[in-house]
Amino acid sequence: MINEVLWFSSLFASLFAVIIAYKLFGRLGLYIWIAAAVIIANIQVMKLVQIFGLETALGNVIYASIFLATDILNENHTKKDAQKAVWIGFFILIATTIIMQLTLFFIPSLNDELNPHIVKIFSFLPRITIASLTAYLISQNHDVWFYAKLKLKDKKNRIWLRNNLSTITSQFLDNVIFTLIAFIGLQSIETIAQIFLTAMLLKIIVAILDTPFIYLSKKIKNKHIF
Repeated sequence: MINEVLWFSSLFASLFAVIIAYKLFGRLGLYIWIAAAVIIANIQVMKLVQIFGLETALGNVIYASIFLATDILNENHTKKDAQKAVWIGFFILIATTIIMQLTLFFIPSLNDELNPHIVKIFSFLPRITIASLTAYLISQNHDVWFYAKLKLKDKKNRIWLRNNLSTITSQFLDNVIFTLIAFIGLQSIETIAQIFLTAMLLKIIVAILDTPFIYLSKKIKNKHIF
């Protein structure tokens, strides 16, 4: 059960981090969180683990927190602010990939002990980045567009509904695109299918559990002027 405990700990740590960043720094805090989250998620995703008896890649939780951050921007501020956050994440992911690829070309010192591990991790990053960039752009832009559309049409102001509908549908798009590009040819079809199904299940759980946090963000917004 250690992985399950760690997974839920990571979940609530990530969601609370979004809220703390928002409370401390406002919109800027969410932009900073998104920049950090895209980097961490694309490193974590290289590790496969067993959660609830099913195999999945890490990174789902912290990546899902990006949807919470953009939904908060969409809800409490404007669609333009949420769209800006998406492009910040896109830029950071490209910049990180380029810089780390240049890092791999450096000749290590004779005293260096970590270079083989750095090479192992970041030589795989370009494929992950292509998968992540494609999935990120499509799913995040869909989330921003769909959330804004639901907000405009929802006369009853059901935040929980638009938060879950926009996030779950966008996560589905992200999951399909990323899983196919990142793992096809590297893992068996059975493993890829299990990764996809487990990731989707976990992302739905995250989408549901992040709902109270977007309501909490409303209270923070009402107390502060960002």
